Amino acid sequence: MHNSDSQERLMEEIAQRVVLDDPAARTTAENVAAELAAQLQRGGDTLDADVYDAWFAADILWGSPYGATLTGFEGLNAIHHRLMGQSSPLTAPAAPASRFEVVSVLAPAPGVVVTHIRRQALVADGFSEMALYVLVERAGRWWLAAAQNTPIRQADGALPASAGS
Repeated sequence: MHNSDSQERLMEEIAQRVVLDDPAARTTAENVAAELAAQLQRGGDTLDADVYDAWFAADILWGSPYGATLTGFEGLNAIHHRLMGQSSPLTAPAAPASRFEVVSVLAPAPGVVVTHIRRQALVADGFSEMALYVLVERAGRWWLAAAQNTPIRQADGALPASAGS
């Protein structure tokens, strides 16, 4: 009977889900997400890994679009230097031209912003991805604490990029 009581309690809790987004912090969260997207855009446009990674915390948690994970700025910044570097002026850059756009924003706690930012390749068949970013404010400055990148692929029956799921 005890198991039945805990299952009933769990079902009641599920039926009363909490809304985490704080409407009072919405404007700040949207501005922070837009500023991060603009910073990533500047770094991508100039192929400057240091500009791209400017918001990354020293102990950032990073998930690549291929399932690899990395902890810490130093290793991630070195990877971004390699990806954005040009082997010669005659070759195309490793990082193709892209457009960064904020897709959604959540302000779940004071000093915390969670956002989806899409990086859309500007060339046909270019690599595009959706990233989930977690930002934390420390001493008046916003830092990227974690990111998870997922490739964007069109598949039969897939939800459109703007569909909420």
